[in-house]
Amino acid sequence: LPLITAWLKVDTGMGRLGFNVSEAAHIYKKLSQSPRIAQPIRVLSHFACADDPDHVLNTAQMELFNAFSQNIPATEIPLSLANSAGIFQFPAAHHHFVRPGIALYGASPFASTIGTSAADLDLKPVMTLQTQIIAIRQMEKGSPLGYGARYVCPEDMPVGVIAFGYGDGYPRTAKDGTPILVNQTQCSLIGRVSMDMITVDLRPCPHAKVGDPVVLWGEGLPVETVAEHTQQICYDLLTGVQNRVRFQWAEAKNA
Repeated sequence: LPLITAWLKVDTGMGRLGFNVSEAAHIYKKLSQSPRIAQPIRVLSHFACADDPDHVLNTAQMELFNAFSQNIPATEIPLSLANSAGIFQFPAAHHHFVRPGIALYGASPFASTIGTSAADLDLKPVMTLQTQIIAIRQMEKGSPLGYGARYVCPEDMPVGVIAFGYGDGYPRTAKDGTPILVNQTQCSLIGRVSMDMITVDLRPCPHAKVGDPVVLWGEGLPVETVAEHTQQICYDLLTGVQNRVRFQWAEAKNA
């Protein structure tokens, strides 16, 4: 039978999965004595607060992880600690393997903490969420829109209805004014998000027509910017798109 490649997870402060340091030392010894486990055993841990670079737990975790690995009686132990935020903030924690998560989407792990954007990190979005206009209404001043009549038209105005909603993964908590691109022109969400539809203020794009493309986030509209207008973080938005949405995969341009 082939040998098993094992990763030993050490809980240095995340408090989720893994063994505490004293347990991990014992487990490492048992694994190293098993004829079924490939050697050397790999060791990892996970940052809890790397998106807040000044948090004291970051240094504590790095020190604990380094102390544990240095006490292992083996050489060239494959180590992994850095997540997306750790990759950018703590070069000393890169070790042999890094584990980017949100950065793989081209989004910043710091948007909701210290405000560093994806562009600041030279990251490019790899997901563009788009749909189209399915109806255009000429609404009169004072007309309410959507459930709860949250938005009332301040003047006679064109309103677009787009085919997307919280049933597809768009956040229902999006506020009036959340940016949406119509024909690459920034417009605003108005009214409460429905299960399958969103209404959009088309005054900035008066020549829009049914079938025109709409970008909800991605190229031209950072997902972090959209998240600022909701009660979610960009992680929620990127991972919340539902299976009923059609996915198209394309090779990266100028990667």
